[in-house]
Amino acid sequence: MSRLPVVAIVGRPNVGKSTLFNRLVGKKLALVDDRPGVTRDRREGDAHLLGLDFRVIDTAGYEDEDPDTLPGRMRRQTEAAVEQADVALFLIDARAGIVPLDEEIARWLRASDTPIVLVANKAEGRAAEQGILESLALGFGDPVQLSAEHGEGVADLFEAILPHMPEEIEEEFEDEEAPDAPLKLAIVGRPNAGKSTLVNRLLGEERLITGPEAGITRDSIAIDWEWQGRRVRLIDTAGMRKRAKVQDKLEKLSVADALRAVDFAEVVVLLLDATLGLEGQDLRIADRVLEEGRALVIALNKWDVAENPSALFNGVKKALEDGLSQVKGVPVLTVSAATGKGLDTLLQVAFETREAWSKRVPTGELNRWFERAVEANPPPAPGGKRVKLRYVTQVKTRPPSFVIFGTRVDQLPASYERYLVNSMRRDLGFGAVPVRLTMRAPRNPFDRDRQ
Repeated sequence: MSRLPVVAIVGRPNVGKSTLFNRLVGKKLALVDDRPGVTRDRREGDAHLLGLDFRVIDTAGYEDEDPDTLPGRMRRQTEAAVEQADVALFLIDARAGIVPLDEEIARWLRASDTPIVLVANKAEGRAAEQGILESLALGFGDPVQLSAEHGEGVADLFEAILPHMPEEIEEEFEDEEAPDAPLKLAIVGRPNAGKSTLVNRLLGEERLITGPEAGITRDSIAIDWEWQGRRVRLIDTAGMRKRAKVQDKLEKLSVADALRAVDFAEVVVLLLDATLGLEGQDLRIADRVLEEGRALVIALNKWDVAENPSALFNGVKKALEDGLSQVKGVPVLTVSAATGKGLDTLLQVAFETREAWSKRVPTGELNRWFERAVEANPPPAPGGKRVKLRYVTQVKTRPPSFVIFGTRVDQLPASYERYLVNSMRRDLGFGAVPVRLTMRAPRNPFDRDRQ
């Protein structure tokens, strides 16, 4: 797999790092707000700048705090991003001028082996002139003058980073449905269920910030990784509370970002805190995942400290059967992010679930199943008029979607459709993945209203 060059964006809080990140990736991936410290984990995205492709990393605002505090843990993530980058963009706020924390960051960056490009953001207008002059004292030469919000100065930024890019950059085109394509695996759940701890345990490093504070993760963070030689794109998301409890604007943005991550994923792991059991919010999250047509796996975390585990497990399974009536048999696994117990099984089940989610049934096999299912349980005859089902075809995968053609199908009761879907899952190997079924009647050439 070819490696794109890596560009890290660093600077103190609220200088516009996430705005520049969004500008480079061409979409609003990173959360942006006027208050400082919105970004906490380092977030990555594929950037395109005047024909140059690279990987860009948005980092938390660098703060001089104790390493054990949340800002201190955020700073370690920023330092790690700079270490792995081919070039780092040191962003300052030209309108605010140089402050002591900018000077502290400059001292740290001067000691780094990574090439540094100084970027003066918010450089439009005369209010920025003094700050641009002051930035010369940081020791990185003339700054690139930029307005990340308005897109001004991107050509100068291109010229500044180009000398630090590898000479040969391979392009990579990938079929998302190929068997060896990365598994897009999102981890979702309520706050403090252990999502970031789980991702760190899988990666074998402190890639994401964790701690006792609820709601540390704000952005959805995607990380490329390999498990037993198979590629995975792990997506950690912000905790999702009940809608009525989400009042803060930033938390609303975080939850919306998590929901977008669900849309992007192939398989979604709903992580539950085994010490708290299953709550209504968990069922709402699960229902949202299935509504979006994503494959779902339930993982009970903190299993190593759960009390009365057998009764807990059976209770959760029963509640899921009752609460997720549209899909029976969703995999329920027990894991411990703290010890690593059950994580290999979780990944194996995720790959198997994606395989079922991507399954295409040959037309002959599909219609042989259809004939057997209809023969075993013929459709009812509402009002004495027979509903005749003729044939079925699979129109798409991911999720598996089918169309059944027949006459008077609009009178077919929902219970019979459920019978067909459940039979399809059982007999054709779809398991508990969402299955879409549409009924369609052939157009009547003598019906003038339909022409």
